[in-house]
Amino acid sequence: MLLTWIAEVADEPLVLEPTDRRVEWETNTWWLGAEDEDRRALSVSEVVAAFERAAEGIRLRISEMGFAGMATFYVWHDEQAGQLRCSTGSVAADELPFGGAYVATDDLGAVVEGFLSDRDPGLVAWSALEAEDGQAEQIAPEPQAAPFSVWVRRVGPVSH
Repeated sequence: MLLTWIAEVADEPLVLEPTDRRVEWETNTWWLGAEDEDRRALSVSEVVAAFERAAEGIRLRISEMGFAGMATFYVWHDEQAGQLRCSTGSVAADELPFGGAYVATDDLGAVVEGFLSDRDPGLVAWSALEAEDGQAEQIAPEPQAAPFSVWVRRVGPVSH
């Protein structure tokens, strides 16, 4: 099922609007999960190949649209949600709309491996939970999160 969902990403509505990144994010971002049996049955190479085909499909669509600005397709493993997420935006790889630190990579295999091997998808740290009275309890200061890896692929325009 995951491979089908990845393939469908290339055909979903696509908005490239540099003046309204919120609309881009809402239209072009996809949350992809997998059941335990899917995680065990899929190989890293199968999932990587599916995302590479999706990126190529998006690149072709952007070319057909005549969009002349920068466009990037990107994939990351959202560990807290237990999902692979992907998006397309009219931004460069070093300007992705994340609130936290990330590292752009060309190694999609490592991102996918982290997702497929995640044994507790969606596990939330105790420090992220709220007390019954609605006040967040903190015993110790929250450590700075390590940067997470994001696979990036330039999908438009591609210079020759």
